[in-house]
Amino acid sequence: MAVRFNEKSGQFHLYNDDISYIFKILKNGQLGNLYYGKRLSENRDYGYLVEESRRDMAACPTEEDNYFSLESARQEYPTYGNGDVRYGAYEILWENGSNITEFEYKEHRIYAGKKRLNGLPATYVENESEAETLEITLQDKRKDVNIILTYTIFKDYPVIAKNVRFINLCSETVTLLSALSGCVDFPDMDYVMVDLAGGWSRERNIRERRLDYGVQSVHSMRGCSSHQFNPFLALKHPNTDEFSGEVYGFSLVYSGNFLAQAEVDNYDVTRVLMGIHPNGFYWELKTGEEFQTPEVVMAYSGYGLNQLSQTYHKLYRTRLVRGVWRDKERPILINNWEATYFDFNEEKIMDIADVANDIGIELFVLDDGWFGRRDDSTSSLGDWYPHMAKLPKGIKGLAERINSLGMKFGIWIEPESFNRDSDLYRAHPDWVLGDIERNISQSRNQLLLDFSKKEVVDYIYGLLEKIFAEVNVSYVKWDMNRNMAEVFSNGNDRAYQGKVRHKYILGVYDLYDRLTTRFPEILFESCASGGARFDPGILYYAPQGWASDNTDAVERLKIQYGTSVVYPVSCIGSHVSAAPNHQTFRDTSLSTRANVAYFGTFGYELDITQLSEEELCEMKEQVAFMKANRKLIQQGTFYRLKSPFEGNETAWMVVSDDRKEALVGYYRVLQPSNAPLRRLKLKGIAEDMEYCVNGEEIHSGGELMQIGIITSDYSSGLLKAGREKQGDYMSRLYHLKAVDIL
Repeated sequence: MAVRFNEKSGQFHLYNDDISYIFKILKNGQLGNLYYGKRLSENRDYGYLVEESRRDMAACPTEEDNYFSLESARQEYPTYGNGDVRYGAYEILWENGSNITEFEYKEHRIYAGKKRLNGLPATYVENESEAETLEITLQDKRKDVNIILTYTIFKDYPVIAKNVRFINLCSETVTLLSALSGCVDFPDMDYVMVDLAGGWSRERNIRERRLDYGVQSVHSMRGCSSHQFNPFLALKHPNTDEFSGEVYGFSLVYSGNFLAQAEVDNYDVTRVLMGIHPNGFYWELKTGEEFQTPEVVMAYSGYGLNQLSQTYHKLYRTRLVRGVWRDKERPILINNWEATYFDFNEEKIMDIADVANDIGIELFVLDDGWFGRRDDSTSSLGDWYPHMAKLPKGIKGLAERINSLGMKFGIWIEPESFNRDSDLYRAHPDWVLGDIERNISQSRNQLLLDFSKKEVVDYIYGLLEKIFAEVNVSYVKWDMNRNMAEVFSNGNDRAYQGKVRHKYILGVYDLYDRLTTRFPEILFESCASGGARFDPGILYYAPQGWASDNTDAVERLKIQYGTSVVYPVSCIGSHVSAAPNHQTFRDTSLSTRANVAYFGTFGYELDITQLSEEELCEMKEQVAFMKANRKLIQQGTFYRLKSPFEGNETAWMVVSDDRKEALVGYYRVLQPSNAPLRRLKLKGIAEDMEYCVNGEEIHSGGELMQIGIITSDYSSGLLKAGREKQGDYMSRLYHLKAVDIL
């Protein structure tokens, strides 16, 4: 791993064992991108990759050189103008109304390790030998304004993390109209763009489209990363699949409005841009002020999409997630929401907790309805004190009763919103995010608090800190159930309004940071009406997230499969819920519901007091199974084997680091008729090891990967499926253990 600068050629080369990222100082002082991909020799001059050509109507920086135009140059951090008519990574407005800039290379420095970002989540290192960082200072020729481009290359990951800092040192106020986190110009357009799209209850479905001329993008202008799109895109070659071919990933460590865009010009050059969405963003920098962009994490794989995912999984699980829960196995919980909704009292909660304790569940989570006068969604949001009619001894009394069973206690909060019918709204109507002199849209009977204001965040922190200090809370589910609509900060001036969307997210991060610092032992799980804020930014504070409000096992196959493209299994909140399911009304077996939910954090969300003894016995076995295997599931290496987006079957597996153990999940949605022989070929295990499968048959890793497991209904061959567990919504688990550890 190293960052090399060739002073003679002006070339920068960042490389490790897997990748190279190369750019240089161009003849006009700007930076030009040369190469990004598989590792190249560090001792060569790649300046010949700068392409200069004469094109009709192309503008050139100087009259003397008609072959050098920024329109045809591949650039490192471009802006619109100076000859480049493509979308740029930033735009600055000067006081005189001009947006013309001339940033040139000034200096650079290289150092071991990686710095924290001020007020923002980012990947990190635990010692300086894990990474090396390059900071390049660009300075405008006419104004004393600097842009600091920061690149970190990791030693053990094919990853480069980028961020950008703007510093105003001149005497006038400058305004950022856009400030994206990174840009890569690829020399061709031979790519398929992969992104994660969907909606509420169908989040992060995998979508692919061949690049074409013009702009292809995903984005959010909702105030959160959104159900609709995730802050991620990948470019892969058309022949790339899960296990072969090149793919480039771009993941933004941010939880608010974002833009992820691939623009193809008419000379087949592809420009990837990623960062804060420019819509509604304008950020004034007075003399001496700075602006820091979020981090974009670029990952490369030469062996397909699955290897790219594994890179993100390991990096995010161990160098984005922090705190005492980073490496811990997650507790098995039960949540009362789909069991009771708002209709509960202390005795009903204790009835559920008693049964849960009997079957080995470790954590009880009290969901919405425990505070104020909260009997439905129309009131009391923001009034964070106990609903005494439901809980006569308060939250503390309930928690003590739960703890007396030997179970931990968790609680639901939604700190960013309030109802009009609440003490908080009556006291502070000006704290609403929206113009109080105009109509303010409502969603779910609630309004957003203006978290761009420090006094609002301070107030909410005071209420929650008091509860968590008084009550033995072990887990917090942090919800956020509406999008931004009319964005306005009451009491602030015109210039402030362009900062509100980003300052809101900074306020969310600040509250998370203060609470997780004050209560480091609490496990936080993020939620946003399901998966509307399932992004790397939140993972920095909350090591797991509720993947979707849709708890149906069949729908969860797509949701969890798509989520795995970027996010590790250990962060995917997954529950066994009632059948028929409350979202789809589909009736699936208890075993299939568990077999899907195992591949996540695992828990239950149903009224277990209404279940039969047979069902409770099965759940007790499920809890015991998860306890025995959660380290393998949550910390193993994950492989996608069959996609639910491509057929009737889904399969995935996790493999231990030493490859001596693996767990395979196989799922078939509809029962086929007179189907052909089907095999499931495994991945990631050792060819020369002998494995016992489900305590019965012994096969070599080579057999299991080259021949596979026969999943057909009738067979006398390798791991015959037999007649058991047939029909619609069928699932099976295959547990592999190396013979030498049996």
